[in-house]
Amino acid sequence: MSKKLDEILSISGLPGLYQLTAKTRAGFIAKSLLTGKTKTFGARDQVSVLSEIAIYTITEEIPLQEVFRVIQTKESGKTVDMGIKDDKKKLMAYFEEIVPEFDRQRVYPSDAKKVVQWYNILTENNLLDFQAKATKKENKKVASKDEEE
Repeated sequence: MSKKLDEILSISGLPGLYQLTAKTRAGFIAKSLLTGKTKTFGARDQVSVLSEIAIYTITEEIPLQEVFRVIQTKESGKTVDMGIKDDKKKLMAYFEEIVPEFDRQRVYPSDAKKVVQWYNILTENNLLDFQAKATKKENKKVASKDEEE
């Protein structure tokens, strides 16, 4: 699980994503990744942490982080062309390329649109860095092999 995604929030009724900056006694303070403005939120605000969101498939749930990793690989680390969001058929065809076995009964076009928008926001703010993690894991494997020899 990405530590960065533990700090990224989706707040019901507000556009975009927010990054947790501080916790308070009555709630928390978060910065909008769209506008850069900081805002205080209370316990009554409906908040979802991105690291806890998953996409339904026919057999299991796939963590959002894995979906972002697939999109990043497909798009070579660039943002997704948002021209697809206006055409539901194109959007769902794109989403099917990303998550081939997604559950069509429970994943709606609005969900797919949010995932793509969130991916773009995270990419524009340099908050998705799967290559660096893969490199660190590879370096650890090489180091442990060197120690064994």
